[in-house]
Order: sequence, then C-alpha cells, then structure tokens
Amino acid sequence: MNDKEFYVKRALELGADHAVAFTMEDIVFDCRTLLKCMFGCADWGKGPTCPSRPGSLKPWEYRRVLEEYKWGIIIHSTNKKSAQHISFSIEREAFLDGYYFAFSLSDCSLCEECAGLKGASCVNQKKARPAFHSVGIDVFKTVQKFGLPLETLKDHNQTQNWYSAVFIA
Repeated sequence: MNDKEFYVKRALELGADHAVAFTMEDIVFDCRTLLKCMFGCADWGKGPTCPSRPGSLKPWEYRRVLEEYKWGIIIHSTNKKSAQHISFSIEREAFLDGYYFAFSLSDCSLCEECAGLKGASCVNQKKARPAFHSVGIDVFKTVQKFGLPLETLKDHNQTQNWYSAVFIA
C-alpha cells in the first residue's frame, strides 16, 4: 500500500464519509472565494482563521504556497467537528511519518464558543486551521471532480457536507 492509499484508508477508519487522494492538478483555485467570505460570512473580521485576520495571506498568496505540495487527501463528512478532527489527525500522522510540511485545512469547530468571534485570542492556536475555501480553493469544483456530494443548500433541513483537505507532500 502506498502512502496515498494509507492516508485515505486512515481517514475512513477515523470516520470520514469519503476520502480521496488528490494531486495539485485536481485543486481548483479561484480568488473570488474571498468575495464570498467578505460579503457572505457573518464572521468576517472576527474569526481567528478568517482571511480577514491581520497578517493573513490572501488567496493568491496561499495558492503560491500550496502549489509547493504534490498531493494530499480530501476528507468528506456530514459532521463539521469530525471533518476537522480527522484532517488534524491525518496531518499529525503524516508529520510523524516524515512529511514535516503536512498541513490541514478545515472549517474550525474546536470550541463550543469561539473566543476569536468574541474579540479574544484563539485558545487553540496550534490546532486552528483556515477553511478549505478561505484560502482561495473552489471547493465545489474541486470535490465534484471526484464525484463527492456538494450542492448549494436550498433550506436548513438539507444535510450539510463538510470538506477538509490535508496537503501532505
């Protein structure tokens, strides 16, 4: 079993609904994601992993950094907390396996109440990561390449899909 297969299998063992390996050619970047964050998110200007935070890279800067990677895995879950837990676990395992630049992206759900949204410092700075979309990745186009479920929600009763990614090598 190669490393890609290993980490996909591990993500599934940890509870992911789906997990797939990607290459950088599979990742669709689009700087317009910043507009959706800026004008579509109530947390803009507040969240500690938000692209609005002081010193945050802009999507085009994230793209340059992320393009240094060769591959990684995408993790799908219908549970936000699980998606983040799994991606961080995979990041840690990959780091311990010698992929010292392994880095996960996931909507943060570490705390019941986000201290950052209240103007305080993040209490989980070592674990908090930016969201897949907040770094300039078109999540819809990217995951649809793999046949993974994602659609615009029409109402609050629909199942929400959460995606994380771990950039490994």
